[in-house]
Amino acid sequence: QARAGIISTVEVLKVMEAFVNEPNYTVWSDLSCNLGILATLLSHTDFHDDIQVFVRDVFSPIGERLGWDPKPGEGHLDALLRGLVLGKLGKAGHKATLDEARRRFKEHVEGKHILSADLRSPVYVTVLKHGDSSTLDTMLKLHKQADMQEEKNRIERVLGAISQPELIQKVLTFALSEEVRPQDTVSVIGGVAGGSKQGRKAAWKFVRDNWEELYNRYQGGFLISRLIKV
Repeated sequence: QARAGIISTVEVLKVMEAFVNEPNYTVWSDLSCNLGILATLLSHTDFHDDIQVFVRDVFSPIGERLGWDPKPGEGHLDALLRGLVLGKLGKAGHKATLDEARRRFKEHVEGKHILSADLRSPVYVTVLKHGDSSTLDTMLKLHKQADMQEEKNRIERVLGAISQPELIQKVLTFALSEEVRPQDTVSVIGGVAGGSKQGRKAAWKFVRDNWEELYNRYQGGFLISRLIKV
């Protein structure tokens, strides 16, 4: 109804606030998706910072309850929910989440304590979103060293979280390099487009500037249409 302009978005946010004690992953996934769409729209307005505060307020109680480490008797959905919530809080700049993500990332890189598979994406996206050139270099190094394609893809999907314009360009250049399989290039560009307002503009310009190469690479297949959609 809000998307159709029938009710105010404020009403949607009030309904979302009522879900703070919700334990179900599917519900949180839906809330997260809808908040993501709202945040994208609001990134072009003065309300960008306000929506980040709202995300932190809504997601921090469930984040505190879940914690960082699995509890005895937890199911698969709890692990998925933990990754979703920590990623959401980290991207929104929740200080405790950011500090812990940086600590765990450092230990992971140093080989002291390897991150579990379900925590890697939220940790990677958090440190990148609030990181600098050395963070990006470290992530690209992890990509190069990864012996499993699953890990390479996981890193490729989150690289677009980086915020600085010159680093965004570096990620886009990386997308077309030999380091990335042609079928995975779209994921990298899509990650940039979904990462920030600056990323969207940069990704759109990059696609236009490199259109001939991209079009020839995918020859009108499903990946080119996916690229346009993202």
